[in-house]
Amino acid sequence: MIAASNPAKSNPGHIPVLLNEVVEALAPRDGEVYVDGTFGAGGYTRAVLNAANCKVIAIDRDPDAIKRAESLKAEFGERFQILEGCFGDMAELLLAAGIESVDGVMLDIGVSSFQLDEAERGFSFQGDGPLDMRMARSGESAADVVNTYDEADLANIIYDYGEERKSRRIAAAIVKDRATEPFTRTKQLADMIERVIGRAPQRKGQKSVHPATRTFQALRIHVNDELGELRRGLVGAEAVLASGGRLVVVSFHSLEDRIVKNFMAARSGRVSGGSRHMPGPVSAGPVPSFELKNKGAVKPGDAELDQNPRARSSRLRTAIRTDAPAHGAADFLEAGRGGRH
Repeated sequence: MIAASNPAKSNPGHIPVLLNEVVEALAPRDGEVYVDGTFGAGGYTRAVLNAANCKVIAIDRDPDAIKRAESLKAEFGERFQILEGCFGDMAELLLAAGIESVDGVMLDIGVSSFQLDEAERGFSFQGDGPLDMRMARSGESAADVVNTYDEADLANIIYDYGEERKSRRIAAAIVKDRATEPFTRTKQLADMIERVIGRAPQRKGQKSVHPATRTFQALRIHVNDELGELRRGLVGAEAVLASGGRLVVVSFHSLEDRIVKNFMAARSGRVSGGSRHMPGPVSAGPVPSFELKNKGAVKPGDAELDQNPRARSSRLRTAIRTDAPAHGAADFLEAGRGGRH
């Protein structure tokens, strides 16, 4: 295993998930160029820069993350570059920076610990803050969604992105309560959800999950178009990776992991033309643009879970770029537009 630095020392409170596994999967080499599409606190970037005499181009849409990148620029000089924008636009961002291809892309999907832990960003109800949730600090906020969307759209968002079975009840309560007082604070919304649907009985040996957790996840995903961003990012990685380049993705819940798994399966030619009940021949499609490094996902071990409980739901998947042409975006992006809203 490639030795990785401990970025937690320079970023207290933030522990990169599956750090050694990510670096090992990326396999950095001297002289190569890698993309960290979700820079965040810079933990993965720092570890890769310490693992080889390579260059990392980081991308992030959060202005706070751009500011945090200044310390890495001072430390690593020309070996590190930060681009402000969405990782779904990586192909365009890299081309604008004069880079046509890279040797690896790493993505850590979802919200960062910095965003979760800062109450003023409104991502979490652990501390009261404005109902915001915008990663880029611009555009439609969670408060805008909660206070202006109709009941059916709210229910669909909460169900589709939060997998919340009581979405209709929550949406109805939101619409009823906002008529008297608009939702502006995270605790205000979380308390209302707990009042409406209650807490599930706590099972022995298991941590109690707050009843607002799934709704907050759903609003965050919607506000930041996280699943659309992930789809665009995977297609972008396919376009910029050189032959032999590695795509390394860490996801944190089933919605994300399903997209990554299906993309890698389709691009590696593992999607057949039939079902297990009525098997058919594998359809003759484009030449696979990726090979899978592992059939399944890599999960965190007990030692990491003891150190960082937030890693418990993380999954790591890796694919290696072939020399075949990229399949393009149309089919994969269109498949993601089948939702109800």
